[in-house]
Amino acid sequence: MTHFLMKNTLVSLCILLCITLPLTGQSIRVVDATNLQPVSDVFIFSNLKSTLTLEKGRADLSIFKSSDTLYFQHPAYKTKSLTKAAIIESGGMVLIEEDLLKMNEVLVSVNRWEQERREIPNKIEAVKAKEAEFYNPQTTADLVALSDQVYVQKSQLGGGSPMIRGFAANRVLLVVDGVRLNNAIYRSGNLQNIISLDTHVMENAEVIFGPGSIIYGSDAMGGVMDFHTRHVKLSTSDQSYFRFNALSRYSSSNFEKTGHFDVSYGKKRWGLLTSVSFSDYGDLRMGNQGGFEDYEQPFYVRVLPDRDTVIVNDDPSLQIGSGFSQVNVMQKIRFRPSKSFDVNYAFHYSRSSDIPRYDRLIQIKDEQPKYAEWYYGPTQWIMHSLSVSMNDSTPLFDQLKITLAYQAYSESRHDRQLGMESIRERFEYLDIASFNADASKRLIGKNELFYGLEWATNRVFSVGASRNIYSGDIAAESSRYPDGGSLYINSGLYAGLKRYINQNLTLVTGLRGNYVNLQSRFVSKQFYDFPFSEINLSNLAFNGSAGLAWLPMRDLQVNANLSTGFRAPNLDDVGKVFDSEPGQVIVPNENLKPEYAVNGDVGFIYNISSRAKIDVTGFYSYLFDAMVRRPFTFNGQDSIYYDGEYSQVEALVNADWAQVYGVSTSFNWQLMRQLYLKSSITLTRGKDSGGFALRHAAPTFGATHLIYQTKKLKADLYVRYNGAKRHEDMPPSELSKPYMYTLDEFGNLYAPGWYTVNLSVAYQFKPFLQINAGIENILDRRYRSYSSGIAAPGRNFVVTIRTSI
Repeated sequence: MTHFLMKNTLVSLCILLCITLPLTGQSIRVVDATNLQPVSDVFIFSNLKSTLTLEKGRADLSIFKSSDTLYFQHPAYKTKSLTKAAIIESGGMVLIEEDLLKMNEVLVSVNRWEQERREIPNKIEAVKAKEAEFYNPQTTADLVALSDQVYVQKSQLGGGSPMIRGFAANRVLLVVDGVRLNNAIYRSGNLQNIISLDTHVMENAEVIFGPGSIIYGSDAMGGVMDFHTRHVKLSTSDQSYFRFNALSRYSSSNFEKTGHFDVSYGKKRWGLLTSVSFSDYGDLRMGNQGGFEDYEQPFYVRVLPDRDTVIVNDDPSLQIGSGFSQVNVMQKIRFRPSKSFDVNYAFHYSRSSDIPRYDRLIQIKDEQPKYAEWYYGPTQWIMHSLSVSMNDSTPLFDQLKITLAYQAYSESRHDRQLGMESIRERFEYLDIASFNADASKRLIGKNELFYGLEWATNRVFSVGASRNIYSGDIAAESSRYPDGGSLYINSGLYAGLKRYINQNLTLVTGLRGNYVNLQSRFVSKQFYDFPFSEINLSNLAFNGSAGLAWLPMRDLQVNANLSTGFRAPNLDDVGKVFDSEPGQVIVPNENLKPEYAVNGDVGFIYNISSRAKIDVTGFYSYLFDAMVRRPFTFNGQDSIYYDGEYSQVEALVNADWAQVYGVSTSFNWQLMRQLYLKSSITLTRGKDSGGFALRHAAPTFGATHLIYQTKKLKADLYVRYNGAKRHEDMPPSELSKPYMYTLDEFGNLYAPGWYTVNLSVAYQFKPFLQINAGIENILDRRYRSYSSGIAAPGRNFVVTIRTSI
């Protein structure tokens, strides 16, 4: 009996092997030639037959004949052709090379739906996950800087405020997975909120240059930074999808220690993605070459149990008191009961340690540090979002996406001048709920209609306190915003049309109506006896756009775009009371109206040959009814006592206009099969009605890269450069900060130009093991970026170990 069973089992195994071996021989795997990672959605075709690679880059070639020549196409890679027989003989692995000259990417941000670049008249740059993995940005602010066309300012190490075409802070919009992050207390000064996002979970980041208010509403005046986190992958076979990624990174300039892991699991209908990241940054060391001794930190303050002590810094290049840490967690769940219905839930959590406000710590008063302490308390951001996508042709839509989101956000400020016993502490808490519905409908003649609505509400609670650092006693202190709470509601409706005039000319138009309401209450009159107890502000804004994308020949795209953008006053504009600078105090203005921008840009993308591409865009923006600080009165007085100083009263008013213009150029050239030259430069100029330079108009900046990539190896030797801001080009607000700048040959404040030489290398030892290494600022140059309060890193060695299973 046993012999009979064994015999039948062997026969069955032989039959099974005879069936499965030929099938296994038809299965191949398509991977990236440099990092050996699988590439999904590769289109494989031959003789009117085609298939796609699925998860882990796998595809079944059984529909093709052995003699067929197969073509492999993907928007991000060079087209490759091989015979099926050659593929099978080589072991079934196909290596495809990234196309650094690609002209027709698929982008999402401009209409919230996937669009081909050749149909988009807007200037857009995308930073892919592969670039983030290669260059190892420490924060998401550093991530968008990888585009080489976004300028980033830093007031402290735990900061990063992107500048786009002369706009920054609350005049540019942050969006993550379709949810706006800009809230009611985003200020006009430099913002660090972007660093709450985790670089390690980004699928890509798309930057729209110029107004994006049609789709995104208020705040999208200078541009939109649209972040897409990694989506949950489902299995396309009976076998479950599983992937584990982990990394560990060290940077020498600030003793960075970063760890990250994520786990993906997917069945056919549902899947999970879990991600955890932690980073610890020590004090930042600046460069030692190039002079600029006034950037050094000669002394710092230690808070002892009974007094403040000013200590001489033995190593003035080390910026003591600049370090911080941060943790990020993301959990996603996906359920797709059918091909036309997809449900996604996402949880995001970010929390920082205390973040020292370094530009305040270097201020001097009477030849001593002005502040003993100035730091942001732990910033915490929590977001729950639920999105439902439907992809089914109906009379109203072909695609529909509904997104519900809730955010809980908290931040605080803590400052104490040297020798004072009490520290002033101000806390802000926000509850933010939002609803977005976006739809697209294909019309006659391939024309397409986009439309949708947005609604978001912010509830803001603001608290102030004064704490004695020695006794712990708590006393009342003014809050930053109205102490009775505030409600900020932002809603809008939009519609856009993409019309194919002919096969080479596309017209994109849009219109939006937006309504914003703000209600705030002042309860206590202990600190400010305002002539009103409530602020009620309602504003209605309309804006539109029209753009043309023209392809006069196959390798040339010409774009022209005219658009308007707006920013409605938020709580920070209307209800804030604080000392912006010594001797000045800002008070509320309940008569504030929206500010508007009209923008025009013209550009072209030209593939000069199969080896070279150039992209040039010129732009001009006119800002009117701009919200600017101007002298004001409070109870009939133009000056009041505030925080122990007799201070001039100011408020934000609609009293100005400004213009910004410039050009951005990028050039890619394939010198040899595996050697590329990539260079870009951006020039921005801007002035207000008084002839003064705009604060957020960045100096000329750019980068040039020499990239070599082959199987398993990629290396980039690159230079970043930055022009000077001459004294006559400095805005008045910056000239009032001598501690941040240096003196020119005539003894006038200015921002020097700078450049750095850098090297990044990645080597894929095995498909599951990669080493990234780099040397930033090889020449150890000492510099401070324009408008930044902290000097940039000196020579920095970066090492990252990545593993994927």
